Amino acid sequence: MFRGKKYKKVAEAYDRTKSYGLEQALEILKKSEVKFDQTVELHFNLGVDPKNSDQAVRGTVVLPNGTGRQVRVLVFCKDNNYQAAQDAGADYVGGADLVQKIQEGWLEFDAVVATPDMMPVISKVARVLGPRGLMPSPKSGTVTVNVAQTVKELKAGKIQYRVDKGANVHAPVGKLSFTAEQLIENVKAVIDSVIKNKPQTAKGTYIKSLFLTATMTPSLKLDMSLTR
Repeated sequence: MFRGKKYKKVAEAYDRTKSYGLEQALEILKKSEVKFDQTVELHFNLGVDPKNSDQAVRGTVVLPNGTGRQVRVLVFCKDNNYQAAQDAGADYVGGADLVQKIQEGWLEFDAVVATPDMMPVISKVARVLGPRGLMPSPKSGTVTVNVAQTVKELKAGKIQYRVDKGANVHAPVGKLSFTAEQLIENVKAVIDSVIKNKPQTAKGTYIKSLFLTATMTPSLKLDMSLTR
């Protein structure tokens, strides 16, 4: 794979065999010079078997300093919740009309919230929303009677994460333009949430490895003391 000069410059600034403290890792990532504000991500490899439903790690967490991006929230609800959703900052509010738009290819939103009574309506586009991680669910808190609170949380920086088939969890923790202190707070919030959601049936080492990266940078292995 071809790597540009700026990528190589960052890669040369660290030792791939070494584990880094969070502050040192962020210092290295911030040496990356690109023309856009890169997203910083945290990557976990977990000691779970995702094939077992009781080890399917998933959760939500509100990042203390937000994600650094505007989140477009779509809300499926009935008339009595329209105003509350709009007042909370929802970008789109509707019902069957929005389902039809999605069926026609419209996907200009980043998160979906629904009241429980709208789930039969939304089921028509489950195959579209599901693979994109947009299908509302009670476990992620996006199927709720309190749409206003959920919309506010998503706008404030609430993220969802779930383990993939390779037992990995990927989570955005902010933008590279954030201060080191802001990113550290966000990273620690995600780590705490993943630890809190450890399945009771998981045996042995739970967090096997932890990496920090940005959109156009190599991954930096983090010191596992952060997980203790």
